Amino acid sequence: MDQFSGQDAQFLYLESDDSPTHITSISIYDQTTVPGKKVVRFKDILQHISSRLHMNPVFRRRLVRVPLELDFPYWVDDKHFNLEHHVRHGRLPKPGDWRQFCIHMARYHGRALDMRRPLWEMYVVEGLDNIDGLPKGSYAIATKIHHAAADGAGLSEFFGAMADIDNKGTPAVPLNSAKLTRSPMPSLLDMGVRAAWHTVRSPLGMIDAVMRSAPNLYEMAQDALRLRKEAEYRVPETRFNGSVSSSKMFDGIQVALSDLKAIRLLVPGSTINDVILAVCGGGLRKYLDHHGELPHDSLVAWVPINARGSPDSGGDDPANYVTSMTTLIYTNIEDPIERLRRVMAATQKSKAAKAGISARVMTDLSKHVPAATQVLAGRLVLRMGATARMCNLFISNVPGPQLPLYMNGALQVGHFGMAPLVNGMGLFIATPSYNGKISFSVTSTREVLPDINFFVTCLKESLAKLRAATMLKRKPAKKKRAGKKARAVKKQQKVNGGRPAAHGDRGP
Repeated sequence: MDQFSGQDAQFLYLESDDSPTHITSISIYDQTTVPGKKVVRFKDILQHISSRLHMNPVFRRRLVRVPLELDFPYWVDDKHFNLEHHVRHGRLPKPGDWRQFCIHMARYHGRALDMRRPLWEMYVVEGLDNIDGLPKGSYAIATKIHHAAADGAGLSEFFGAMADIDNKGTPAVPLNSAKLTRSPMPSLLDMGVRAAWHTVRSPLGMIDAVMRSAPNLYEMAQDALRLRKEAEYRVPETRFNGSVSSSKMFDGIQVALSDLKAIRLLVPGSTINDVILAVCGGGLRKYLDHHGELPHDSLVAWVPINARGSPDSGGDDPANYVTSMTTLIYTNIEDPIERLRRVMAATQKSKAAKAGISARVMTDLSKHVPAATQVLAGRLVLRMGATARMCNLFISNVPGPQLPLYMNGALQVGHFGMAPLVNGMGLFIATPSYNGKISFSVTSTREVLPDINFFVTCLKESLAKLRAATMLKRKPAKKKRAGKKARAVKKQQKVNGGRPAAHGDRGP
């Protein structure tokens, strides 16, 4: 029997009508790469998906709740699985521009999944005919997956099963490499016995987990106290800390990953994630300042961290193995380089940024918290907006494959992501990367971010300032090389008796 982990269940219990906890991944395809200039039909996409269903258990299993929430839910095989219930088809109205596409995706993301079926669905959107950089005939596939079914790394495996490495249809993952597993339906007696056992074992398991984790917990507590004393920051109140609604908003941009790598060199020791946080900090500063809402204190971001990497921390299981850290993003600093320097210092101080100790500890502890307790805790978090006292927004960086991928012969040319929101935290900036590009994907609600296109412009300007700083840093180096060359020419002229050096003369 496949039962939810404590961390998986948390995403289920945090869901509400206005805040479904699914993730929407958006892939854009250029079908001019299809061999023979054939047109990709909807039936071709259905056939392709059907041929890959055996590659991941997420495709065919649904959840079953335990009566009265006495225990965590189970995954079971869906005996009535029908692919056509999970893959739908639509088209943008003319002129098919980026604004219409963003509105279309926001509405799609705002609708909850059907919890009676496997927790995923796809939406094929044609008619992307007037988007800069895309040839006519391009289309998108938006995929919704519940966060209880997979974390960021699990999603990568889910989409890897669908991808090809060329336009001839060579699978990115060998089709015979997957082990088909079954998830039988547990009986009420099985559920009752297991729930009773977990109820008895939970206190003992919690004590055992605490004892085994005591050194790490002590270290984490000491680090938290030290960081608190050093930072002495509070979470300011912003428009992003209000209640969220079902009226979702989406927009985004794609930039070259090489630009972020060049910016990283401005502050030795900084990472791509630090650059992302600094760009977001600059964009938020400009946006809030424009509206007369810039607080004196810096905004605080909640940053998820992948805790996989070993069999003990998740292995190939698609379930959730994530931790997180909160960090200042220095919206109170105008200079972009100084902001990056301060962001780097803040993230380096966080233990969670260096190792998954807190993730391993909290995952071990969460599985011993009774399901009913987690349900109650989830409802309290939603009702009280407790996240507003911890941070202002989510910023998530999910590294993706750095090679071109295909589906039905069409080249994937873009990748964006939308994520769940909760009361008290109404802004999520996801930054997935793919094939040398990284996207800043913004998810919010109409009440929180009505002018989302202006906010994206603020992100562009923040990035442009850091790009300009890299150019300024390069110029002195060029002048230095030019001066060295001039001195060599002058020295050669002296050797030649004052005449200019000939084209074939060799330097000293």
